[in-house]
Amino acid sequence: MSESKKPYLVAVVGPTASGKTALSVALAKRLNGEIVSADSMQIYRRMTIATAKPTPEEQQGVAHHLMDFLEPSESFSVSDYQKMAHQAVRDILSRGKLPIFCGGTGLYLRTFFDNVSFTKEPGDEALRTRLNEQYRQEGGEALLQELAKIDPKTAGTLHPADAKRIIRALEIFATTGVPMSEQVRLSHAQPLPYSFTMLGLTFRDRQKLYDRIDRRVDEMFSRGLLQEARSFYASAAGRTAQAAIGYKELLPYLNGTISLEEAAANLKQATRRYAKRQLTWFRRDSYIRWIYVDNCGNILQEALSILQQEHPDLFRQVPAS
Repeated sequence: MSESKKPYLVAVVGPTASGKTALSVALAKRLNGEIVSADSMQIYRRMTIATAKPTPEEQQGVAHHLMDFLEPSESFSVSDYQKMAHQAVRDILSRGKLPIFCGGTGLYLRTFFDNVSFTKEPGDEALRTRLNEQYRQEGGEALLQELAKIDPKTAGTLHPADAKRIIRALEIFATTGVPMSEQVRLSHAQPLPYSFTMLGLTFRDRQKLYDRIDRRVDEMFSRGLLQEARSFYASAAGRTAQAAIGYKELLPYLNGTISLEEAAANLKQATRRYAKRQLTWFRRDSYIRWIYVDNCGNILQEALSILQQEHPDLFRQVPAS
């Protein structure tokens, strides 16, 4: 099928606090769309403030898929996401609407848009147990640095909270001698049955993004982040969810070992580091059409202009209001 005849999708990607939610909602309202979340932490119920899950007011009545549906104690794989994302896209298209992906989890986005096919890789239970214990003792940053030495591409898609994926990538390399990123590259047997435009939000001045992150963290505290974290750690949540940025930085304060000011500073620093990793990952994708938030007078109009260039039929089908 030619690209022009394929059903069309839009994606809004970029680092945390760059404005993805606001733009995707505005596009959905303008172009009769619904949103497919691509955030590995917003899938969990009750993890609301820490994951910057859009509030009902921010959603503005636009339907959101693959968000707030899983218990924190439940496991969820990249292949699970891919299957559910395809189901959501088919559902949205069947109702004559435009699917708009929104999120910053590069692994989810790459898996879907590169149409990765998953094969069963050999496992090593003893190695996995050892890596899990190493993760528990040394933390995600240490294992992520270890992974970066052998598979920087995969490491660039993950953050330290992704214990399961970091450990799996290390296990695959140890048992096969082939990095996960190379196995992913070799798995692209079938093209994606959709055409798409991927819009990326970024900043020419990185400090402006970091300032936005700091303000967001302050707002999260004012909205009740501390109470949410305290309640969350009182429950029996899964390890991946517990390691989410926004909770683990507060645990030392909740345990009485550091001050709240130190915990807030640690959270801001961890979020800035995550944003930097996201930008490094997305910069590898040559098909992303970048919008510089700090150098753009009207982000929505810039996005609409790009979409009109890339897929003019979209505007003939859905007249702009």
